[in-house]
Amino acid sequence: MHPTEERCCINHVYKEIDRMDILSGNELKSLMQRQLGICVSIYMPAVKNGTGIQQNQIRYKNLLRNAEDRLLSSELRPSEIKDILAPAQEMSGNQPFWHSQSDGLAMFLSPDSFRYYRLPQNFKELVVITDRFHIKPLIPLIASDTEFYILAISQKDVRLLRCSLQHAEEMEHKDIPENLDEALNLDDFEKRLQRHTGSEDMKANLLQYFQHVDRGLHELLKDKKVPLIFAGVDYLLPIYREANTYPCLTDRGISGNPKGLSADRLLDMARPIVESFLETKRADALSQYRQNAGTGRTSSDVREIVPAAYHGRVGILFVSVGVQQWGTFDSTTSEINLDKDAGVGNEDLLDLAAIQTILNGGTVYAMSREEIPTDSALATIFRY
Repeated sequence: MHPTEERCCINHVYKEIDRMDILSGNELKSLMQRQLGICVSIYMPAVKNGTGIQQNQIRYKNLLRNAEDRLLSSELRPSEIKDILAPAQEMSGNQPFWHSQSDGLAMFLSPDSFRYYRLPQNFKELVVITDRFHIKPLIPLIASDTEFYILAISQKDVRLLRCSLQHAEEMEHKDIPENLDEALNLDDFEKRLQRHTGSEDMKANLLQYFQHVDRGLHELLKDKKVPLIFAGVDYLLPIYREANTYPCLTDRGISGNPKGLSADRLLDMARPIVESFLETKRADALSQYRQNAGTGRTSSDVREIVPAAYHGRVGILFVSVGVQQWGTFDSTTSEINLDKDAGVGNEDLLDLAAIQTILNGGTVYAMSREEIPTDSALATIFRY
């Protein structure tokens, strides 16, 4: 390929990747999929501004040199190594890129792909070279960025927002009534009559209204198991609870009339509720581990956990973020070999356990070594 054409291709990659600074669960699962050929994963902390920007570039070049040295000890030809690292080498002199960093940079290269993410996570320097991408340092970002919904409701208005901890968007909800009048099919005479009815009649009408809303939500959220937060004046929440059939309605709601509140403002008010929900869920998982310890339902042995995760037996995995256990896993024999270093071909078996747990529908809690409920760097609760 002519050098000019190559540069155009690389710049085209930049345009595609520049939009990938929000890491979704789908993006993470895409990174987990086994690639064709050797995969290079690079993590580093970054400074957003000031004199540290130059230090970012120096650190980055050192990590690329580390990756190149290790690739030279592999079976790849020098030309193949050059092709894999070329997009990353181009980035080293890209000044706009280095002036728009977040707290950490994650970069992934293989013979047929190149992705990077500038993320609000202060990564430790790390280079991993194996036959798939190393994603364990990203798990805390995904785990803390759970999907949830806000139902903002009054007698005159219904809004449904799909949210993460960083973003909220209004959803269309054609199966949910727009307001009380639509739900009850009230005409003008009946609306005037409502003003003169007693509180018990009004409660009955609200209950009927919320039952219509609940039925519409059931169609939208029937396959979901994520938090739903009610936003409305205080007296409406207990009535809504009576109508609700969605199992993940949070105990706490957003208090006050949501009319006029922007999606971002509602998200700000919802964050403490979701963070409390996630912390309670994590604490319950740790309690469940302790209750099952010694029964055969738990393990902290990497030789047992990795094959179990591969075969879908792991329901909950606790794994240390800042620790690696290098080695190899043969999926055909379930044989594991442990090693002390990250030589080419070795992979972090803790990372492999996390990936297989997620791909098989389990839950992963990435935490510090001190928080793991055993002396090991990982622990699990088996499904069976």
